[in-house]
Amino acid sequence: MADKSKKMAVLRLLSQENDFTSLRSLVEKLGGTCSDRSVRRWLSEMVREGVVEKFGNKSGTKYKIVLSPLKSTYLPFSPHSEEIVAFVRRPLYERIPVAYADQWIESYEPNQSFYISKELRLLLNQSGKRSRLEDLAGTYAHQIYNRLLVDLSYNSSRLEGNTYSLLETERLLLEGSPAEGKLDEEKIMILNHKEAIRYLVDQAPRLRVDRQVICTLHYLLSDGLVEAQYAGKVRDYGVRIGGSTYIPYEDPKQLQMRLDVIAQKAAQIEDPYEQSFFLLVHVTYLQAFSDVNKRTARLSSNIPLIKNNFVPLSFNDVNKDDYISAVICIYELQDLRPLLDLYVFSYLRTCGVYDETVKAVGFDEVRVRYRTERRALLRRIILGELQERDVSLEAVKIIPKEALQLFIEDVSEDLRDMDPSRIVGLGITLEQLNYWKFSRTKQ
Repeated sequence: MADKSKKMAVLRLLSQENDFTSLRSLVEKLGGTCSDRSVRRWLSEMVREGVVEKFGNKSGTKYKIVLSPLKSTYLPFSPHSEEIVAFVRRPLYERIPVAYADQWIESYEPNQSFYISKELRLLLNQSGKRSRLEDLAGTYAHQIYNRLLVDLSYNSSRLEGNTYSLLETERLLLEGSPAEGKLDEEKIMILNHKEAIRYLVDQAPRLRVDRQVICTLHYLLSDGLVEAQYAGKVRDYGVRIGGSTYIPYEDPKQLQMRLDVIAQKAAQIEDPYEQSFFLLVHVTYLQAFSDVNKRTARLSSNIPLIKNNFVPLSFNDVNKDDYISAVICIYELQDLRPLLDLYVFSYLRTCGVYDETVKAVGFDEVRVRYRTERRALLRRIILGELQERDVSLEAVKIIPKEALQLFIEDVSEDLRDMDPSRIVGLGITLEQLNYWKFSRTKQ
């Protein structure tokens, strides 16, 4: 990593913190990729530049990023990215029309080509890893589900011009209360995000990166917002991109073929962050659908993060104009550095926030870790294949000793409170539930 990139990594780490941070803490989070002397030098430079604030002296010195007076968030772009963004912000007549560049994706070799450097992937991994290898896919996303639902729905919709506030989004998603004076399209956009996010989290153990999953996400996100025939399917007509000179493919066969290539190459990528960013870039760039392409790309980029129990990407604190400019850099220049800056900037800030969410909700780890086993027992009991008194005997066969008592308590609680709203995922019908409840009263 060049000095400039390493300096940006330090700045991104500071942007993740809500309070003053010590030099030692920053060096540790960089994973040994930078010396104390180098980090101290970069911090001193940033203090002189007015980007970072210094507090204390000698070994007690701490640092904190300074809020930019020009934006509603911290500065996310590197100096190089600022130059690229300035180029695509020039008037349209000064920029040359460009078509889809096949060679860009054809030249990408999974696990040999990388959009994210090794050092940066290590930093993201250290910041975002939250669960153990044996945890079921989607465990962490279940821990922070409501927070993820609100944040990702709000921010992804906000980047599309939706005017719902964060509080209005939360009320709509968690209480079902739409905001007064808002367009129906805005409400539908947010509710569609809810369905798509729920699909990702609930299907995490079975989820794969393939064309069908990407199309399913598009269907869920676009239902009611595009013509029914185009929801979840590639378009069969040409589109133009507002504010850009980029001209996407028009032929549906070409679009279908390239979407397959994107999915196939993405599926081979082993690193979750490289896979995530690859999907974000190329689903956005192809513009395979009649609309809702960027939303589909943002949700697709979360597939590997949710599956591997990393902090999901919610696009928190990303300025809308910055995001649009970064995407246009993809369209017109195939330059992904500005979008990568936003990706890393937002992700590192999100990691710390979600840790506090987990602490606040008092997460039941046993309940989520063994939900598959718990649901299997519940199903057998309701179908009459297992007696309630035998739950302990069955549980001891499949649950570790240290988690056994809490597991049994979770099963008992579910049986006590079982109603129609709780049978989702159990594979039983309402009639079977009612018969079990009737039989239970006769015992």
